Amino acid sequence: MPADADGGDLVELPHDEAELTPAEAEEISEYGNIPITGPGHDAGPDHGGMDITPDTAAPPPGATPDGDAGALPGGEDRRDGPAADPEHAPDAAPAPDHGGMDVTPGTSGPARDAGPDHGGMDVTPAPVPDPRSGPTPGAVIAAPGHDRAAADADPARHAGPVPTAPATPAPGTDDGPGLPGALVAAPLLAAGLLGALGRTRRNALWQTAAGALRRGAGDDLEPRDGAGRDARDALLAGADPSAVAFLDRALRRLSADLDTAGRSLPVVYAAWLGEEELHLQLAEPAGIPPAPWQLGQSDSYWTLERYRLDAVRDVPADAEAPYPGLVSLGTRDDIRLLLNLEAVPGLVSVLGAPADREAVLSSIAAELATSGWADRMTVSLVGFAADLTALAPTRVRHLEDIAGLLEVMETETRLRHGNLQHTGQDSVLRGRTGPARGHQWAPHLVVVGVTPSAEEADRLGALASVSAPLGIGYLVTSDRPDLPGLAWEFRISADGRLTEPDMGLQLAAQLLPDHERATVVRMFAALGEQDTSEDAVAAPPFLVDLGAGGKPEVYAEIMGGYTLTGLADPDPERAPLLREALAVLLLRRSGVHRRVLAAALWPRGVTDEVRDAFVVRLGEWLGIENATGRPRLSAGADGRLVLSERVVSDWDVLRTLHHGAVAAPGPGPHPADRRRRLTDALSLARGPLLDGQRESGRFEWLRHEVIDAQYPLLVAEVALALSGAHREAGEGEPAYLAVRTALGAAPADERLWNELLRAAHATGRSEWLTGAAQWLTAHHGQLFGVDRPLPAETEALLDELLPTWRQVVAAG
Repeated sequence: MPADADGGDLVELPHDEAELTPAEAEEISEYGNIPITGPGHDAGPDHGGMDITPDTAAPPPGATPDGDAGALPGGEDRRDGPAADPEHAPDAAPAPDHGGMDVTPGTSGPARDAGPDHGGMDVTPAPVPDPRSGPTPGAVIAAPGHDRAAADADPARHAGPVPTAPATPAPGTDDGPGLPGALVAAPLLAAGLLGALGRTRRNALWQTAAGALRRGAGDDLEPRDGAGRDARDALLAGADPSAVAFLDRALRRLSADLDTAGRSLPVVYAAWLGEEELHLQLAEPAGIPPAPWQLGQSDSYWTLERYRLDAVRDVPADAEAPYPGLVSLGTRDDIRLLLNLEAVPGLVSVLGAPADREAVLSSIAAELATSGWADRMTVSLVGFAADLTALAPTRVRHLEDIAGLLEVMETETRLRHGNLQHTGQDSVLRGRTGPARGHQWAPHLVVVGVTPSAEEADRLGALASVSAPLGIGYLVTSDRPDLPGLAWEFRISADGRLTEPDMGLQLAAQLLPDHERATVVRMFAALGEQDTSEDAVAAPPFLVDLGAGGKPEVYAEIMGGYTLTGLADPDPERAPLLREALAVLLLRRSGVHRRVLAAALWPRGVTDEVRDAFVVRLGEWLGIENATGRPRLSAGADGRLVLSERVVSDWDVLRTLHHGAVAAPGPGPHPADRRRRLTDALSLARGPLLDGQRESGRFEWLRHEVIDAQYPLLVAEVALALSGAHREAGEGEPAYLAVRTALGAAPADERLWNELLRAAHATGRSEWLTGAAQWLTAHHGQLFGVDRPLPAETEALLDELLPTWRQVVAAG
């Protein structure tokens, strides 16, 4: 630990131990072993029954058995640096020990007149430790190969680049419209927001199908304003789903293996996520980790290389998410720091200008709301960002002020403490593995966006000082240093640098500024808004000219496979990428940003030069229109890449026919012409979208689209309209066949099940109705299990059309 470090337990990045002489190591060891005394504080605070302080008799983090600290890989030898001498520590305000509070559940102590309950626990201020006695043993957050002295001299170089909006490209190399830089620079946050946006869009589609929203099944549910389109493109370009999957799978694998071995999860203060590895810094040594995890360069670090995880078996389906409180703070030297807010032994505060503080807190709140490495969790936002509840209404709640929060949290603290005592656990973390897993051990993370008063700060500090074992974490904005109960104090600068001076930490902060947050929230909120305008059912972004003059020059069949007509076969080694790029453009007819195209084709990244050369090659392959000589691939008015109207897919035709025959306002075509269009549309649904293409590991970008949910809904609407038209014309058998065809694309659509029964009844053939009832009950059992009853509406329809259906099914 550096001589100038003081405060609560600190966090250290792997590979950051300095090489010391034996004499220096001994001096540091003695420095850390001075006990802190005080009433009820002989051996450090209890913190709710969990020892959060590393053994003071152990060597300092990173020390080898002989007392020498490990060398710094790739870093400078710092053995000639100043010794960790408390006599030479800089003058500073005394730092609190784990928040400066003596926290002993169930004991008595000085009480204020009519003071707060603090969750039924006696929380009394402890004497402020003497700074000359040294800080509580801990570790320091610093980047791998980080030289503390060099970082202090030039923090900008070591912290890495601060996220900024992309520079204006030079003429001839137009990168398309500028994208919000903060979203592009936050890959885990962007991935979480993108996943949540996809779920919200699919939910809006299902509400549309149920009649709860006045939209059409053909609506892409894309943002309709330029800022929204730029924000969504920034999410698509910046998201790193593979990093989220690696983090989630690695942590769940660890949880499952420790559970199998009968071991508890170790307390983790921080994680450092790189391109190919994940480092967990433990609060104290916890033995040898289960494979494929390995010890890091000291016994306080567990490290996992990505290729080792890829080589092991799949993660059990019931594996717990062990550290849902991990959240990104920023980056240093291309490695991302995630603080485990749930495990912090006290308050975490953020100082700086109000707008900058709120940008930090908004980023943290949004990532917690949408993170992919968490299961159950509650996130409480206090006094700011009420709009962020739209991101995850079941996970995020908003409170107006700290007074309301204190009332809630003092009660919850008492209840959680009692629950731990009842189950015999010393912390929520211990209960996530082993026989207590059946209990609710979900964390509650509190982000306070208003500055607390002195009294509120005292009460918050008292609660935070006992929160770590209870699975509760507190992050507070502040305009004053040294809040009561403080564990870590960060400062955000106007240029986007996040620092913690006591730890020598310099980060390029992850931010979500107010205007970008508002744009993201509008995207979510708009999906649930009821459009009352007459043209609420929007037309698809591209409608095919179905007349003789609109015959396509390039035709792609993507429903049931992927075949192309009208294009020369590209070179075999380039064909997969070119065909996938064309699929991206076909499914985003409103235009594709170059950076979005690159993210889809090269999820692990690619240079601008390679991307631009590929776009040129793609344009050459697509060629020019025969009639006009215009290129079939061009940049639209907003700079996004768009296809010519002469390049058409069967999906485009299906949507055009659906819109004209089902969704378009007005009287519509003649009944006979309508039935013909609906029949043509249904004939296009030959099988799953891009069948046989996804098994190669490509087309992963489809997870961010709604087409997999939209396709069966569109087919179902076509079949329902066609079947209804046939039944009105007294044509039962064509109606029945139309529904059976659609069930191939939409097998779980209850509307088709009911229409199948009506169509079978309309044939007048009892064996068709009996066969439909038998097939439907068997099909339902295959999808949902034989013990789950049929939907109530389906059962009622069977009772009406075939009163003996239960006997028929039982006999069949």
